[in-house]
Amino acid sequence: MNLIAAVDKNWAIGMDNKLLVRIPDDMKRFRQMTVGKVVVLGRKTLETFPGGQPLKDRTNIVLSKNKDYRVKGAVCVHSMEELSQELGKYNSEDVYVIGGESVYRQMLEQCDTAYITKLDYSYQADAWFPNLDGEKAWQITEESEEQTYFNLEYYFITYSKKQD
Repeated sequence: MNLIAAVDKNWAIGMDNKLLVRIPDDMKRFRQMTVGKVVVLGRKTLETFPGGQPLKDRTNIVLSKNKDYRVKGAVCVHSMEELSQELGKYNSEDVYVIGGESVYRQMLEQCDTAYITKLDYSYQADAWFPNLDGEKAWQITEESEEQTYFNLEYYFITYSKKQD
């Protein structure tokens, strides 16, 4: 399974239920990687999408503790067990965990690749991704050249879980 996120220097991912910044090339990369695949997300993340609607051309699996929560065009699960059962229907290489913070933390152990857009800036934030640089189980396996968006520098970095 995969994780995909944009993080700042402190591994922050959001503020007030919004992304820290919208970078067109990062959004394009996200789309290219996830279209035709399965995305796993929390209810709050879904609510940040246009109209609170699931992402088009993807299987959206939404994790919500609220057992009555339903969303047209998405599969809703209400526990990690339910999520695990649902994910068993798909090739794990085609599954991308896309947020938010609590879903990333709950799914980190089950994933083996993380596609991170690392922003060379520190934002004010209230949500964070686990710091993979501080996790012994993870290593950088690929890093892009420096990218820029106006005066913001960023990198596309692939982290892979170390094999035992």
